[in-house]
Amino acid sequence: MLASAFSEPGGPDVLHVVELPVPAPGPGEVLVKVLAAGIQPADAAVRSGWSPPGATIVLPAVPGNEFAGVVEQLGAGSFGWEVGDEVLGFRLLGGHAQYITVSGDHLVGKPAAMPWEEAGSLSASGQTAHVALTELKVRSGETVLIHGASGGVGTVAVQLARAWGAKVIGTASERNHDYLRELGAVPVTYGPGLADRVRAVAPDGVDAALDAAGRGALDASVELVAERDRIGTIVDYEAARRLGVRGLRGPRTAARLAELVELWEAGGLQLEIAATFPLARAADAHRLVEAGHVRGKAVITPWVSE
Repeated sequence: MLASAFSEPGGPDVLHVVELPVPAPGPGEVLVKVLAAGIQPADAAVRSGWSPPGATIVLPAVPGNEFAGVVEQLGAGSFGWEVGDEVLGFRLLGGHAQYITVSGDHLVGKPAAMPWEEAGSLSASGQTAHVALTELKVRSGETVLIHGASGGVGTVAVQLARAWGAKVIGTASERNHDYLRELGAVPVTYGPGLADRVRAVAPDGVDAALDAAGRGALDASVELVAERDRIGTIVDYEAARRLGVRGLRGPRTAARLAELVELWEAGGLQLEIAATFPLARAADAHRLVEAGHVRGKAVITPWVSE
């Protein structure tokens, strides 16, 4: 099979297409033919030398922690799936390849109407947003501030918070303001004076804040939210320690992913695909993600050539 891999950590240019053996599913695992795989900032961090908790980086290493595809083979003792099933799922590494093995309990069924690119982009951003809003105890009737609201995590977080009955204020560049309005958020422009702009659209205050952007978002959040335990970040952990707010991480589960899929099927979750890339252009995909300001997600399509 072909995969996008790196043999030494570094910038996007260290990525190259390699040929690797198709992995064999172990006990309780299934082999999935990957038709689409989302790209997360975490994938760029892995490429740069970061090791996710619980992962051992073996070179050449294949990034990619979310995917969608078709079940090709069942390992011994696996159950609940059949060859030919269309699925989406998650694993710490290995998604940017034509095949991946994964525990059967890290998969959910893909709705027939869900495009492959959207299915491959949902798990990581969607579950991160779900964990974050759950940890920040976002409830109906509250006002939540979401920084980086037009990105992959932000897009899902806005819609989840709205589905849970909250009012959402989302920070983004002005070119994404109409997009945020379509998702149900009140948009504000980030940058100096942010706290004052948020106060102008939320005169009754802000109950919780989620930072999916960095760039000083937490400093503005502590001016706006009374309880620091209800301020959290998924990107700026150093600032979180400095300010005494929460660095948010949490386990991904098939149950959480299934809830997101059900919301999509009910018409309550819109997924935005910024661009798709073949394996040979994975470096370009990483550059796009690292540049920031991406609306929605970038996706690798392992079986599509240039």
